[in-house]
Amino acid sequence: MTGQAFRDELKEAVEGEALFDEPLDRHTSIRVGGRADALVFPRSVAALRRVVARCRSGSVPYTPVGNWTNLIVRDGGYRGVIVSLRGLQGAVWERDARGDALARVEAGLPVAELVRVAARDGFTGMEFCAGIPGSVGGAVMMNAGAYGSEIRDVIEEATLMDGRGEVLRRGKGELDFAYRKLDLPEGMIVIGAAFALRREDPVKVRERVAEILAKRGKKHPLEYPNAGSVFKNPAGRPAGRIIEEAGLKGTRIGGAMISEKHGNFIVNTGDARASDILALIDLVQKKVREQTGICLETEVRVIGEQA
Repeated sequence: MTGQAFRDELKEAVEGEALFDEPLDRHTSIRVGGRADALVFPRSVAALRRVVARCRSGSVPYTPVGNWTNLIVRDGGYRGVIVSLRGLQGAVWERDARGDALARVEAGLPVAELVRVAARDGFTGMEFCAGIPGSVGGAVMMNAGAYGSEIRDVIEEATLMDGRGEVLRRGKGELDFAYRKLDLPEGMIVIGAAFALRREDPVKVRERVAEILAKRGKKHPLEYPNAGSVFKNPAGRPAGRIIEEAGLKGTRIGGAMISEKHGNFIVNTGDARASDILALIDLVQKKVREQTGICLETEVRVIGEQA
């Protein structure tokens, strides 16, 4: 991976920005993470295919990322290529005779932009995603949800790229969604999705979006860097409430703290390392298991090497 020949090939393949030995704390929403051997930003599906091909031919590990939320990179960094999908932001809105819409969007588009356009033009279905900071691809991969709705409720189709660079389309019925998860074969990348949205009064849609944003602003510690909800809700019980009842809100390890505002958020108070955050996750799981017998499962994705 450190060979100049491979790096030159990678730069040629991506036809976009390519960074080497890049500190990932500059990119993750929680502001932690060691250096990646390479971080690339393909601007098209064709460029992504070339990057995947170069990595496979060189037996170099690679992992796609969206908007760097719900992601913790360990302090030792990532040995291989991080592939940012933020350059894939195409969107096409197809309208039918009834006035409803099918929004075909690429994986790097921020969820917030999809919600904004739907609200502006009067299409309902995406309001539950208001305030979710991730990308469309990440939201599909984790079956993002809130306020009683999930991505699987509105998705019609996912566009995928397999490890050979082949592009595949899978309809809703072919997608194996679970709670906060989409099961896909190893090496498969979500590169786009289509969402079925219904026509509605734009004022009503915007009002619902504003209401949800206000709720999130009151409940979530947006004043600190964070990675979103850390734990899945077990059996429908709010993980944040379980953590609060265990007396853990405000607990600190190094620069990481369980938010005093919401128990299911771990925040970076300024100088946290990934090891602080992961130690705090372990502490929460241990204390909750001891007190309640509940095994909290993480929602955040953890990648990379130990320092």
